Amino acid sequence: MTQPPRPHQPTPAGEPTHRLVDVPGGRVHLVEQGTGPLVLLVHGFPESWRSWRHLLPVLAAAGHRAVAIDVRGYGRSSKPGAVAEYRMLAHIADNVAVVRALGEETATVIGHDWGATIAANSALVRPDVFTAVGLLGVPYQPRGGPRPTDIFSMIGGPEEFYVSYFQQPGRAEAEIEPDIRGWLAGFYASLDGGTGVPEGGDSPFFVPAGAKMSDRFVRGTLPDWLTEEELDILAEEFERTGFTGALNRYRNADRDWEDLAAWDGAPIRQPSLFIGGQRDASTTWLADAIAAFPVTLPGLTASHLLEGCGHWLQEERPDEVARILTDWLSSVRT
Repeated sequence: MTQPPRPHQPTPAGEPTHRLVDVPGGRVHLVEQGTGPLVLLVHGFPESWRSWRHLLPVLAAAGHRAVAIDVRGYGRSSKPGAVAEYRMLAHIADNVAVVRALGEETATVIGHDWGATIAANSALVRPDVFTAVGLLGVPYQPRGGPRPTDIFSMIGGPEEFYVSYFQQPGRAEAEIEPDIRGWLAGFYASLDGGTGVPEGGDSPFFVPAGAKMSDRFVRGTLPDWLTEEELDILAEEFERTGFTGALNRYRNADRDWEDLAAWDGAPIRQPSLFIGGQRDASTTWLADAIAAFPVTLPGLTASHLLEGCGHWLQEERPDEVARILTDWLSSVRT
């Protein structure tokens, strides 16, 4: 049963609260902590609201109403059956509905990985609701160019780019779901700044013919931030939900390209922030997108590249990321 919103009674800083709120066609599970201006936190693949567990109390203590969601397809949020239900416009609608269900008119939206792309497009399409945007790991790239799947098919030469590998429903699931815990451990380790694939090593983002993505994962060690207990919690969630909802986000690349045609090349003008990891492949592959920030993010107020950090920014460097975010949020509010 959906819990009614309590817009005038947000939780004190010391008491994180779970709830379900209605969104078009389903529900979103969220964790809320603190009072003050609303900050909506959107996770990436393959994580959950828990990727923000270190940030929630810090943002709350700094005077914000911090809310971390399970993106549709994850955790206790709804998991529609149709691939098209995971299009970007659906995620934007979810974010707007969460803000409204919490009794708020506006929010700052901050995302990591796919969550960064969802956050960016939420700010692009609904600037009336999302008045500032923070991007972790993945820079903003305006819609444009050829059809995305055509671009993916040209990346990697004789090997298959991982986003192409994810396109066919059931294919990646057949690799992941027989050993979800092991797959997650390898994926997290391979993208971490400390345990990741050495420079010049075979990238897990490219799959040789007849192989699996996980064949190139780092094995036998966990990142410092990932305890066995935390891995158990994450694995149990995906054992319950499966991976199809999470993977369906990748399967909407062409649909998003079509849906967002009216915003082709459009900049995001609200105050914005970018944090990247120096050892994150995204900062290398998308270096041109970062260089284009003066045009694509004219409201950018700060950009940070964390030395030696990999993809999991807010978990690898929670204190540093928290400091950057609280400083930036303070500047946005003034």
